[in-house]
Amino acid sequence: MKEIVEAILVGETSEAAFAALPVPETYRGAVIRKDETGLFTGLASRDKDPRRSLHIDEVATPELGPGEALVAVMASAINYNTVWTSIFEPLPTFGFLERYGRSSPLGKRHDLPYHVVGSDLAGVVLRTGPGVHIWSPGDEVVAHCLSVELERPEGHDDTMLDPEQRIWGFETNFGGLAELALVKANQLMPKPAHLSWEEAAAPGLVNSTAYRQLISHNGANMKQGDVVLIWGASGGLGSYATQMALNGGAIPVCVVSSPQKAEIVRRMGADLVIDRAAEDYRFWADEHTQNPKEWQRLGKKIRQLTGGEDPDIVFEHPGRETFGASVYVTRRGGTIATCASTSGFMHSYDNRYLWMNLKKIVGSHFANYREAWEANRLIAKGLIHPTLSRVYPLAETGQAAFDVHRNLHQGKVGVLCLAPEEGLGVRDAATRERHLAAINRFRGV
Repeated sequence: MKEIVEAILVGETSEAAFAALPVPETYRGAVIRKDETGLFTGLASRDKDPRRSLHIDEVATPELGPGEALVAVMASAINYNTVWTSIFEPLPTFGFLERYGRSSPLGKRHDLPYHVVGSDLAGVVLRTGPGVHIWSPGDEVVAHCLSVELERPEGHDDTMLDPEQRIWGFETNFGGLAELALVKANQLMPKPAHLSWEEAAAPGLVNSTAYRQLISHNGANMKQGDVVLIWGASGGLGSYATQMALNGGAIPVCVVSSPQKAEIVRRMGADLVIDRAAEDYRFWADEHTQNPKEWQRLGKKIRQLTGGEDPDIVFEHPGRETFGASVYVTRRGGTIATCASTSGFMHSYDNRYLWMNLKKIVGSHFANYREAWEANRLIAKGLIHPTLSRVYPLAETGQAAFDVHRNLHQGKVGVLCLAPEEGLGVRDAATRERHLAAINRFRGV
């Protein structure tokens, strides 16, 4: 592994040089273990601690198959799917790996007693399998997390509809929180040259998710002038939605949970901010009963900020806690675009406000390759910037996941894998200099 790191650090990117490097038989990765799926039995979700379940183990390097690439991972990042995986909710991910294992001989590689997790990476291609033509050893890349087989017709209009669509590092093995990762070649995209490894790794999943959910015709199809209510606007997902709304000529109304997070979105350029903690919204009177008066109070606050307008789009990802309010406050004919459900999957809302006001609920799940590529292009052009609040070494992946689980972060939490320190990997210093103020601002420094 040392030779690989040295070649990357000196900027050696020739195909021949990387093709000549030996691929190690084993590598270190952040894993959960199949024999520990009962570790948190009886505990409430909040009390389940990723630091106990995520281990840094030495694992075998997987066989490289057709259409695949093996990548040396310089940096990765934490997403909420890693939190779900680490606390074995809603179900242990080994069920995904077992089903994948039954799908084909190559799928069988993923069915192991451990699961290497992680759905982001920035790194360098080491090897490509048969049938890969546009990527070569030495290419500096980032990866999006859609893994598809595309052997069925359903996926050829929108690859997210492929029956064998999986989220890499969550529903597959050999994810990005590791020194090496196995991906499909059609997950790869060029690494933005003006960013460090950890900065380039941060946007992947959340930036692409926000693009499809908010901008794509497969999501809310946002247009100029739309009022967009964004829950968790300073977080890993919401911070990209906020930037996209601002850049796309929309009017974001940013909901955050503290004065510090309100300041973050204001530094992004958002003027309309709601601190839900200060407003003390209580959308649930008790565990089973929602409080429509609080929905009304939220709607009134939004209209105060927007000059009397309701949201055209609600960017919904908290789920159970906020969904009833989201449906209520959306304007007549508007759209609630939903994913993630980090506060709970079982949503409850008053359907009268949906059907009688001709509103739409659009389910959105990650992004297809074209959407992910377009989202990455915005990063490479300096139109969207990584939001990264803290970076941990691979050995502290459990702590990084704990931070996200307990909402102790702003933006994304990064993880250095092979990169020995932060700030490495910048290849285009001139572009970085042009965008440096924004890069630092969006990192929350």
